Amino acid sequence: MMNHRSNADYLVVAYVLAYGAHVSYAVGEWARVWPLEYVFKSFGSYFIRRGFREPLYHAVLERYVHLITKNGVTQGFFPEGRLSRDGRLGPPKLGLLDYICRTLLDPDFDRDVWFVPVGINFDRVLEDRALIRELVDERDRPGRLSQLWTVTTYVASNVLRLATGRLKRYGRAAVNFGTPLSLRQWVATAPGVLELPKEQRLGKLQGLAALVMERIGAIIPVTPVPLAAAALLSFEQTVVPKGAVLERMDQLRDRLRDVNAKVVRGGSRIGEVWDRAWRMLRMRRLVVEDGGSMIVLPGGRPLLEFYANSIAHLLPIRGPRVPFHKAHDVDTELPRLRRQT
Repeated sequence: MMNHRSNADYLVVAYVLAYGAHVSYAVGEWARVWPLEYVFKSFGSYFIRRGFREPLYHAVLERYVHLITKNGVTQGFFPEGRLSRDGRLGPPKLGLLDYICRTLLDPDFDRDVWFVPVGINFDRVLEDRALIRELVDERDRPGRLSQLWTVTTYVASNVLRLATGRLKRYGRAAVNFGTPLSLRQWVATAPGVLELPKEQRLGKLQGLAALVMERIGAIIPVTPVPLAAAALLSFEQTVVPKGAVLERMDQLRDRLRDVNAKVVRGGSRIGEVWDRAWRMLRMRRLVVEDGGSMIVLPGGRPLLEFYANSIAHLLPIRGPRVPFHKAHDVDTELPRLRRQT
């Protein structure tokens, strides 16, 4: 059970587990296009129609999930149910979780079900601008042709860069695995929960889902770009001295260690961590350097928020904001991400 940052999450986790486990994913219908459909089917994935209310469909899906769970198939799914639009962890959905849990009611099933929390984070989410588009301007919803053109030009430009030797790395992708949670042990704390009517049962399962999401949130890796973005935004100013940014990154890293967070390259000098983040910030045109100061570009601020939000739950307490560059007042008109509803 993993947080959903990118459509590449499937590939990253499959790569990490290539020599350990074969995972059958629950995939949304968005992937039923060539060639993605064949790629996911090769993983042993099954497709889910979100928002489809036909009772027969859900009865068949539940039976299928029961069968693969009963036969010991390792499954992978995203409790949030969809990609995060603002970078934060979303509330869990209970449909698949309910189907898996009710496998314990089968008298022929005498094994346990283990939920393994998985935390994923990236220095670059390929579809980040598309994800935050509606949170910046809810009227900005591109049509199918516009989306197809964007994907085509993106793929073509990267193929060209690859052919000419100018293709650059996209930073770090990190996966972290947490302590598995036993379903039978949890059910023992709430006897009879699986026999309850659906509405009452889902209310109880909300506690299990919240526990899993808490464990996922605790192990989300902190890569250089989210750490740098959180440090830059903590000043709430457009111009910040580079030395102050590095000092704030060091402070935030110490706080992350205090909550036992997984910081990628946590033992490196903070200057090295910044250098890795700076390559991406500069390439994405989010921040520019002017002398000894870093300037947050107005159009780049929402994207910085998107990356900083991925670790916001690990940094609940902000330090006092030191007034740097007093001539540059806080600009309340800068574009910001709207909170998801």
